[in-house]
Amino acid sequence: MTSYAPPARANPPRMVFPHQIRAVVFDMDGLLVDTEAVIRDLMVEAAPRYGVDFPEHVFVQMVGLPNEASDAIARAHFGPDFPLEALYAEVTRGLHAACEAGVPLKAGVIELLDGLDAAAIPRAIATSSGHPAVQRTLGPSGILPRFHAVVAAGDYPRGKPNPDPFLTAADRLAVAPEHCLALEDSHNGVRAAHAAGMMTVMVPDLLAPTDEMRSLCLAIAGSLHHVREMLGVGGAL
Repeated sequence: MTSYAPPARANPPRMVFPHQIRAVVFDMDGLLVDTEAVIRDLMVEAAPRYGVDFPEHVFVQMVGLPNEASDAIARAHFGPDFPLEALYAEVTRGLHAACEAGVPLKAGVIELLDGLDAAAIPRAIATSSGHPAVQRTLGPSGILPRFHAVVAAGDYPRGKPNPDPFLTAADRLAVAPEHCLALEDSHNGVRAAHAAGMMTVMVPDLLAPTDEMRSLCLAIAGSLHHVREMLGVGGAL
């Protein structure tokens, strides 16, 4: 299985945004770090030990959702008697081991952060994961101190696709949502950022952009390198 690959020459050039960008809000899994693919592969590998296959079309419906919502999708597919907790426990052990070894950052993360530093643009993370997961996932990379706020599960009343994670991030950065650029890889994340009133760019990972995504986003970027190019921050590609 592979992640979404953008078509050749689909990357947006430097663009004019409808409002001045005074902050950038990042999703985490699948946007900053390659954890979505790791989780998918662990689930697909473990499922046969419980007598089932884990279809990718089921997994992609779960991407970007808080735990309760993603659990409901899995239970609807496998049935109420399936030992979902046992499967998740095995997958969680594998994910923790992967995080300890270091899950790769997505292409362009460091360069984009460098560019935002140079432009003095503050930034936050808005994720459906909890704070312990954020520490496990991003701690080894050393990039967490480069964010001015981290908004995780438990910091807001409603998860994505509701706007609450992004509105909370904007509040913590003391920047109006319309002056925030939101970067997301999932459909539910894009819906949440758009509902928050943020300028939204999708950087696809496992999910290809749809007509709905194109209608909600200012642009679809091939990577964070191309986001940096769109913003005109940092050096040339």
